[in-house]
Amino acid sequence: MRRLVQFSSSLVVALAALAATAQPALAQEPKSAAAARELAQLLAGKKMDAVAVRAPDSSDTFLAVLAFPAQLIVVSAKYPAPPLLNEKLARREYRDVYIELNSASVLDSRFFVTDIGADGLKPKRAKKDEPFDVRDAAGKPFNFDGNWREDKMSEADYMKVYAETDERYAQILTALLGEAKK
Repeated sequence: MRRLVQFSSSLVVALAALAATAQPALAQEPKSAAAARELAQLLAGKKMDAVAVRAPDSSDTFLAVLAFPAQLIVVSAKYPAPPLLNEKLARREYRDVYIELNSASVLDSRFFVTDIGADGLKPKRAKKDEPFDVRDAAGKPFNFDGNWREDKMSEADYMKVYAETDERYAQILTALLGEAKK
């Protein structure tokens, strides 16, 4: 009996520890959350609505963000005339870089994220009537609204798209933060 009580106590402690550390993927903070909040605050503090930079390790890919209250719209894309954007970056014409990437970049390379709340990419909206984050890759939109069935995919595939997008978005935000801090 004593061994059974000891085993039961150990099992309860182990299960409690597991429950305390195991969080569903949806409850974890997005990788992009801290960088998104910091960038939004930094831009607001500097009274800037945009920042842009050439992508690290690339001579023809550029990154830009357009900031609104409680929203970030980020774009990453290859640009067919890099010297033109390099000149705009040197003159700190960040909004113009954003506009060029939005309209004249190479479509297959274009990657957009609309971050509603400027708080990092969320895998789904909190309530059905709330807006949701969106990714557009190469002209193909993907809504992070939690409706993977409507997208004709499994929840695991949906979460894989989310995780990959959040990772890439966090990397872009980090590069943009570096430029904004200058």
